[in-house]
Amino acid sequence: MLGYDDKRNFFRMMINSPCEIVVNDDESTRTLQTVCKDISATGMSFELDESSLEIGTLVSVHIASTSSQIPSLSASAKVVRCESNGENSCVIGVEILEMK
Repeated sequence: MLGYDDKRNFFRMMINSPCEIVVNDDESTRTLQTVCKDISATGMSFELDESSLEIGTLVSVHIASTSSQIPSLSASAKVVRCESNGENSCVIGVEILEMK
C-alpha cells in the first residue's frame, strides 16, 4: 500500500469511537475514558482531555463493539506519540503490540 498520501504502510480508518485505556506506569494503574480517533493495522490514536502520557508508556485498550456482528477490540499498546491539541487536551498515538 505504499504511495498512499500519508506515506504509511497501512491505511488508517477514522472511527471516532468511545474507548477505555488502562495505563500501567510507575505511578499507578488508572483507567481513562477517551475517544479513539483512528485505527490502522499497527496503531491507533486517541484524544485525551488531560495531561499527556509519556512516550513508552504501556497501555491496554478496549473498544466495545456496537454490533453483534463485529467483536470488541482489546489490545496491548505502547505510546509512541503525544501532541498538544489545545490547552487541556492532547492526541496520543500508540503502536499495537498484541491483540487480545
